[in-house]
Amino acid sequence: MRLLFSALAGTLFGAGLFISGMTDTAKVQGWLDIFGDWDPTLAFVMGGAIIPMFFAWRLTEGRRPVTQAFFPPKPPVEIDRRLAFGSVLFGMGWGLSGLCPGPAVASLGYGGVMHWVFFVAMLVGMGLAPYVRAALFERAMPAE
Repeated sequence: MRLLFSALAGTLFGAGLFISGMTDTAKVQGWLDIFGDWDPTLAFVMGGAIIPMFFAWRLTEGRRPVTQAFFPPKPPVEIDRRLAFGSVLFGMGWGLSGLCPGPAVASLGYGGVMHWVFFVAMLVGMGLAPYVRAALFERAMPAE
């Protein structure tokens, strides 16, 4: 049952990314080009994700999901060096390529060779992330 719900959610998510234009690298780069030929249409996509999640977090309090024992906890709101550094890296990659992980996976079937190059680079980055995190943050942190 859990696998079925996961497949359904993933398919719906991928279709939403495709229909919204998030897999079109030119559209994403147009959204990010606020001082040039700015394309504000992806603001509706962002709002379409943020607004329902705002209410979903509130509706899940005290309830139990269908396929799990509990809902995952809310993410922390702590803004630290790791979050800022990761956000900058994510933004640089998104701006340069016009892709982020979700749309990259959703576009593998039709996006061409460059989408596969991005996907492989993303996997390599995910594999290297723990080592970069340790080198930049965990060793640099003073002992408590």
